Amino acid sequence: MTIRTIGVIGGGAWGTALAAAARRTGCHVMLWAREKEVVDDINLNHRNDMFLPGIDLASDIRATGDLAQAARADALLLVIPAQHLRSTCKALEPHLEPGKPLVICSKGIEQKTGALMSQVVAETLPEARIAVLSGPTFAAEVARGLPTAVTLAVEDAQLGQPLIEALGSKFFRPYLSNDIVGTEIAGAVKNVIAIACGIVHGNKLGDNARAAIIARGLAEISRLGLALGGQRETLMSLAGFGDLTLTCTSMQSRNFSLGAALGAGRSLSDILEERHSVAEGVATAPAVLDLAAQHGVEMPICAAVDAMISEGQPVEQVLDTLLSRPFKTEIG
Repeated sequence: MTIRTIGVIGGGAWGTALAAAARRTGCHVMLWAREKEVVDDINLNHRNDMFLPGIDLASDIRATGDLAQAARADALLLVIPAQHLRSTCKALEPHLEPGKPLVICSKGIEQKTGALMSQVVAETLPEARIAVLSGPTFAAEVARGLPTAVTLAVEDAQLGQPLIEALGSKFFRPYLSNDIVGTEIAGAVKNVIAIACGIVHGNKLGDNARAAIIARGLAEISRLGLALGGQRETLMSLAGFGDLTLTCTSMQSRNFSLGAALGAGRSLSDILEERHSVAEGVATAPAVLDLAAQHGVEMPICAAVDAMISEGQPVEQVLDTLLSRPFKTEIG
């Protein structure tokens, strides 16, 4: 198959950046956004200053508020906040022909069901061909054309190469994988670990503590990923270790910056109220713990983050609980 047109479903920072990346390969791009001001800004000013300020877009990237129009593309990139992916897929269903390639670019676990994003799409659009794109990606850097490498996970071998040809370029380099589950678990859980690293930063606990959280966070990601059938190699790859490292070490990360604000003593409600973009780790934390409990997986860092987010426990109490855990062997 040949993919010449790309529909981007979601007009946030990441969706806009992926639209820019796809246009650089020569694909015609139509971006769907819920917000009329985003549609107008892209079409009239070739920018998306609501979600990706200060970056000029190619003048022939078009935006629409009509899902049916975007769905006509040869392949769709689903760049919707994780907790809204199911409703968006249901709205897409009347407009999709069987076998349409859908690339999931959202990172999270559905709160109500514990479903991975690929499971949500498979349930709502069972005739679609599914791929997952994940990895260490700050939207602004991708939009500017700075070098980026990502994991593209597909189970259908015939789908991988056409997608790489449509999305891949000198500065946006997809690496193929067949491990959808491992890729999704890594992308979802790293957001929770990033909040923990942000809390360490905001509470001025030092770089040693942040390094420890990254390492032990990777152990938690690996335990859950392997329990669900993911591959160890995936968890050490771009989608796993690469993405975890990026999002745990920079204030560009929405999850890290949210954690930093929490660690500095700000309330979660105040932080969320002032943001346009979604920090996926907030909704993912309780969903991760539910999934871990179902599979008998211990995830103390994720539990500590959830205690602050869902139960409102103060930073000092959560840290004391985490640091008072029994000593144990490193492996396991």
